[in-house]
Amino acid sequence: MRLAVIGATGAVGTQIMRILEERDLAIDELIPVASPRSAGRRLPFRGGSVEVVALSPEIFEGVDLALFDVSDELSLEWAPIAVEKGATVVDNSGAWRMDPEVPLVVPEVNPAVVHERPKGIIASPNCTTLAMVVPLGVLHREAGLKRLILASYQAASGSGRPGIDELWDQTEMVVKDADTFRDGTDGGDVLQAGDTFPHPIAMNIIPSCGSLKEDGFTSEELKLCLESRKILGLPDLRATATCVRVPVMVGHGVAVHAEFSSPITAERAREILAAAPGVELQDEPEKHIYPTPLQAAGEDPCYVGRIRQDPFDPNALEMFCVADNLRKGAALNTVQVAELLF
Repeated sequence: MRLAVIGATGAVGTQIMRILEERDLAIDELIPVASPRSAGRRLPFRGGSVEVVALSPEIFEGVDLALFDVSDELSLEWAPIAVEKGATVVDNSGAWRMDPEVPLVVPEVNPAVVHERPKGIIASPNCTTLAMVVPLGVLHREAGLKRLILASYQAASGSGRPGIDELWDQTEMVVKDADTFRDGTDGGDVLQAGDTFPHPIAMNIIPSCGSLKEDGFTSEELKLCLESRKILGLPDLRATATCVRVPVMVGHGVAVHAEFSSPITAERAREILAAAPGVELQDEPEKHIYPTPLQAAGEDPCYVGRIRQDPFDPNALEMFCVADNLRKGAALNTVQVAELLF
């Protein structure tokens, strides 16, 4: 198998390369692809190295599988070119997710739809959606999901390397002027908004992720709702979300209120989730055991905990889900889709 990674030197592309090295997908030739300024670099892979090449139509000749982690615009332009050359594309951008002819795949939830791809393209979901849709998928099979009310707590790395750098730089400023913040004094004179976020992200939260859309919702909020419907096969699922940016480097959290068609207890939910592939149950709050971003960073599972029954509705549960947004939220799911195909 000839496999190309498009965007191999980016934050998620680097994770894809690392995961491909860790797992046993049978690759005969790996082609890392990036911008012209990265062409010629050599990247380590399975005891040797591979040379980065610049994106061009010719690199897709003879490629069986192309894993894309590029902007929506680049994916819209180049994914069809890769398919025309004979490759199957697994795309990590938002360009194709809601296309009715492109399956949106989470291997633990809807693996069968991977073969329904008339355009030759398979989409991987948004990183925040992935943090909670894996545990919700197994609970849906048990009790029939009918409504979601979501609140996300999204790491700065969700905005890529600029988001990480902005949080780090502002945190260093806080340390240099620690007395201002330690005394509870307004730090607005110390911290100013950067280029990535509209307000300071250090020592702060920002109740807006993505671009503002119709009816006051943001792009991230709409992704959470619409992608969950498609992945779970519930086009009429009632879902709403509020997405918040928090001063965390890696790891998206989602507070979930889930309503089901049938009664389901917290105890039964724990039994199901403890046995679910891709899920790590962390639910002993009396021992302070529950999901946190630091725990999830660099790990594969979707963590879930703080499971409790809605005191007013026997068909509803509350829970908190966390996943590494760069790893499971992007790179790992893309590679798992590749493993389903080959």
